[in-house]
Amino acid sequence: MPAVRQERTQSRAGWLPDSAVVVNPAKVDNLDQFRETVDGALGEAGWPAPRWLETTAEDPGHGQTRAAVEAGAEVVFVCGGDGTVMSALGALVGTETAMAILPAGTGNLLAANLGISTDLAAGIAVAVEGGVRRIDVGVVDDQHFAVMAGMGFDARMLEATSDTVKARIGWPAYVLGALRHLRDRPMRLTIRVDDGEPMRRRARSVLIANVGRLQGGVKLLTDATPDDGLLDIAVLTPRTLRHWAALGLAVVRRRQRVPSMQVLQGARVEVHSDRPQPRQLDGDVIEPGKDLLAEVRPDAVWLCVPQPAEHPDLAEDAEAAARRGARLVEAERWGS
Repeated sequence: MPAVRQERTQSRAGWLPDSAVVVNPAKVDNLDQFRETVDGALGEAGWPAPRWLETTAEDPGHGQTRAAVEAGAEVVFVCGGDGTVMSALGALVGTETAMAILPAGTGNLLAANLGISTDLAAGIAVAVEGGVRRIDVGVVDDQHFAVMAGMGFDARMLEATSDTVKARIGWPAYVLGALRHLRDRPMRLTIRVDDGEPMRRRARSVLIANVGRLQGGVKLLTDATPDDGLLDIAVLTPRTLRHWAALGLAVVRRRQRVPSMQVLQGARVEVHSDRPQPRQLDGDVIEPGKDLLAEVRPDAVWLCVPQPAEHPDLAEDAEAAARRGARLVEAERWGS
């Protein structure tokens, strides 16, 4: 298989690879039923039965994914929240094994960027249809992220969002968490991109992104692409509730220019604050700190994506993939 994958994007119709499923059992309501659905749909598509590996509190996905790769898996399905996906990602960097996302939980940012954040059938269809794309990843403190790193307001929002409320109402729970911190004191920052001059800013949040969608599929950075060898940086500087409202409205309406937001781009980003700040990677809160140093690692991971695999928007064919996946799951159920 490594000899076949020479291009950044591939369409592998008829692809029947060995696979494994790395699943966080805490994120699945009925694991037996979930396993039956996945095994059955893959079998209906002609795939061999996958190997199943469950995460633990001590190992949230890295060790299980590494074991799957060493056992010869060509595709690793990852089912869990942002922490599970991020842990698995680190084990796949630099390998020829592709990651496929099976949505679970309420805040999976990578699934949102694929357009499959709530649809198991779509996640299965995306994999079996064989669209794979080599994407960049970011690195912070030796940890890898596929979507974005952040300091300030975004991490505070994640900290303030109750797991119970997320389980009850889904991604809108993050809005409730955000409302608690709209009036927080801004950060005093120094930001340096690549070899440029340091810039001083009073900001509420800095987001360093590989792709542009947030929770709920809202696209913050319209020009961010996952394989350009660059990171897109959003510096959010609203001072009042009115500024926040104008910023949010422009993002929802997909305006090219968003008020109170400066967009930068580079391969290396250094952010330094005058005091420790909350930080996050791909929606998972990490240790607070005064610094956020992110670098891009180009073409680091193969990712199963909706067709056409080369489209700038990873979610281009997600809705159609969901319909095809539903038919695949239904065909297996009727066949059994």
